[in-house]
Amino acid sequence: MMLGSDVSSLSTTAATAAAQGLSIVVPLYNEAAGLAFLHQRLGELARTLRQRYRLGCEVVYVDDGSSDATLAIARALKADALDVQVVSLSRNFGKEAALMAGLDHSRRGGVLFMDGDGQHPPDLVEQLVGHWIDGGFDVVYTAKANRDNESLTRRIAVHGFYALINWGARQKIPEDAGDFRLLSPRAAAALRQLPERNRFFKGLASWIGFRQMRVDYEPAARAHGNTTFNAGRLLGLSIEGLTSFSVAPLRFASLLGVLLATVAFLFGLSILWETFTTGKSVPGYPSLVVGLMTIGGVQLIMIGIVGEYIGKILSELKARPIYFVAEHSDKRAETEAGDSTTERAAAE
Repeated sequence: MMLGSDVSSLSTTAATAAAQGLSIVVPLYNEAAGLAFLHQRLGELARTLRQRYRLGCEVVYVDDGSSDATLAIARALKADALDVQVVSLSRNFGKEAALMAGLDHSRRGGVLFMDGDGQHPPDLVEQLVGHWIDGGFDVVYTAKANRDNESLTRRIAVHGFYALINWGARQKIPEDAGDFRLLSPRAAAALRQLPERNRFFKGLASWIGFRQMRVDYEPAARAHGNTTFNAGRLLGLSIEGLTSFSVAPLRFASLLGVLLATVAFLFGLSILWETFTTGKSVPGYPSLVVGLMTIGGVQLIMIGIVGEYIGKILSELKARPIYFVAEHSDKRAETEAGDSTTERAAAE
């Protein structure tokens, strides 16, 4: 019985990469204001990639239950320079599910993930593609060049998150790495084969291995709207990533338990020593209350940590689909489909 997967046949050279093409996956949530401009820039990018690498492109827009006109605008986008797929999910399933939906529907070999808010510059994609085709890298990911514009609290929190999630990990997640990344055909095939439903794309894309390269960049300012990620959602996403990808919280809980047990043992020895040497008993009420409250609070924290993992186990055992597609349209660019553009719409 083979417990691994052989994706060596999907390795690419410059010639085979051009033949397989590139799928650009863009999750969307209330991005109506800037979607048309983003699509125009992606069209220009597709023309550039076709001229330089003879690389055919498609874009897969995944509407994650938007409440504005995002879906209507996406339906109306033209397939001038690249194929256009629009995948509309039945409700808001979250960014991780939207990324997976885009990966499942991509038809080309290489897969590029980028956000729909315009902060991931399409101009940088040509450099990422160059590292894949010319450099032979399977995973080319981007990271913020610096966090000078962020508060000290946020920087400390980000550093602490990556330090905790990488604690004891065999394949570490690079700090500041984002979802703006390119996967070669064999890296994309490997990512599709990972069966878990609680997915943390940054961690999984690092875990699969292969040749990986980091590219630093400065995110562009949002041209429209405001980010939907507040402190609460970022905290929730961090907990989701930790419990889905790492057992570090459980290790931390074990070490904290050992530390408390050691402190309690030493405190008990000090009480015995004072009793035997002075004959006086230490007044116990305050120390007893403080000790009980400390141990009780720590126990509740540990139960909460274990409960998070039990919840993940329950979710995996239920084996529910991580998304449902309500509508799927597909437009082929005239350069590949002839004089007419075909479109397909179906409820899935």
